[in-house]
This record gives sequence, structure tokens and C-alpha cells, in this order.
Amino acid sequence: MLPIDAAAHSSRWRHRHPLEKALLGLGLTVLAISLPPWPGAPLVAAATLAVLLGPAGVAGRALWRAFRVPLGFCVTGAVPLLFQLGGAGGGPVPWLSLAPDGAVRAGELLARTSAASLGLLLFAFTTPVSDVVPRLVRAGVPPAVVDVALVMYRMSFLLLDSVRRVRQAQAARLGHTTRAAAWRSLAGLASTAFVRAFERAQRLHTGLAGRGYDGTLRVLVPPARLSPRFLTATALLLAGLAVLTLTLRRFPW
Repeated sequence: MLPIDAAAHSSRWRHRHPLEKALLGLGLTVLAISLPPWPGAPLVAAATLAVLLGPAGVAGRALWRAFRVPLGFCVTGAVPLLFQLGGAGGGPVPWLSLAPDGAVRAGELLARTSAASLGLLLFAFTTPVSDVVPRLVRAGVPPAVVDVALVMYRMSFLLLDSVRRVRQAQAARLGHTTRAAAWRSLAGLASTAFVRAFERAQRLHTGLAGRGYDGTLRVLVPPARLSPRFLTATALLLAGLAVLTLTLRRFPW
């Protein structure tokens, strides 16, 4: 199980209705994208961090480990905005120069995407996938699509566990000491993972057929009820962030 999935299963909000957490996390994400980047994005990011580290009870180290991956993509996407092709030149690369408003645009993009990523992490850190996918049938998603998603979710962890065990066995046999040995180990890892995944899929199909599988996977969904208090607090937080951003926007800095 991935660390973020383990954190979601042990979250304080584990037993809350997924719709409540979806409205909060996705609402913050929408605000980060739609509001003016300054001061909207910093306000949304600060509010999301306060919720994550406060009521949601997410550990700061786990949050940073998960956040640094999307943050790397955000920085990678913002850096090209700093430069432009052509221009005055004069630098080490004549055809490449700094864009006049590149720093502003890069900063706005970095602020927006970082705040939006935190909003999505809020939902991911508090809601296990196994609580969301079975409920998609009630939202109109075809049951066959939900069944495939559930099986892929389960199989992905089994495959990752197999890969981890094979890598440990290869390392114990000095399979990564040289570059040639590392390439041979990588090829062996890929072939072994494919064979094991195929075997597990066959065993899963045989098990389902033995239990009278009729085309629909029946899983137990944890009972949860919508909390009017939580929904009201979510609406007030989102509305307050929007009003505060638009109010501060009027004042020159």
C-alpha cells in the first residue's frame, strides 16, 4: 500500500462521507484556479494547509513527501515562462533572453498550481479509493467500469508488492553491483512482474468464477451520513476565501 493510501485509511476523517471531503478538497482546488493568483492562491494554500495539519490530522512529513512530487511538476512548468526566444540577446545564448513579464507569470502559475495540488492532496489524504469507487455506481457510472477500477486498484498493490520482493531478492544476490548486472536485473524484474501479474489475474478470475460471479462485484461500503455541520463549515470557508480575496484585490500593494 502506498503511504498516501495508508494515511487515508488511518485519517481522522476516514469515516466521513466522501462527498463532504470532495466538496472541500475540490472546492479549494477550484478556488485556487479561478480566483486572482494574488492574493487568492496564497490564501487558499494557507487555508488548505491549516485544514490538513489541523482538523484532518495529516502528518507534516507525510504531506511534504507527497507534495514534493506535484511541486516538482509545478516548478518545471513555471521555469519556461521566465524565458523567451529572440529578444535583445547579449547573454551566453544569443537567441534566448529573459521574458519581460516572465517572473510574474511564472510566479502566478506556480502559486496557482501549488495551491490546487494541496486541495487535491486534502481529498487524497482523507479518502481511501476503496470508499469512493463503489459509490460511483450511484452517481451513474456503469457498474462494469467501477468493477474494473476496483480490480485494477487491488491488483496494483499486489503487483507493487511483487516488484518489491523481486528487487529485494536481486539485491541480496548482488544483482545491482555493476551496470550490466543492473540491466540484467531490470529485465528479469520486468519479465517476472509480468508473469506474476498474469498468474494473479488468472487466479482472481478462477476465484470469482468459483463464487458465482455474474458480472457484478459486490463489496461492502462503509456506512456514512452527510453532516450538515461539516457542509456548512465548508461553504463558509470557501465563500470566506472568495470574499477575502476579492476584497484584498481592491487595495493596491
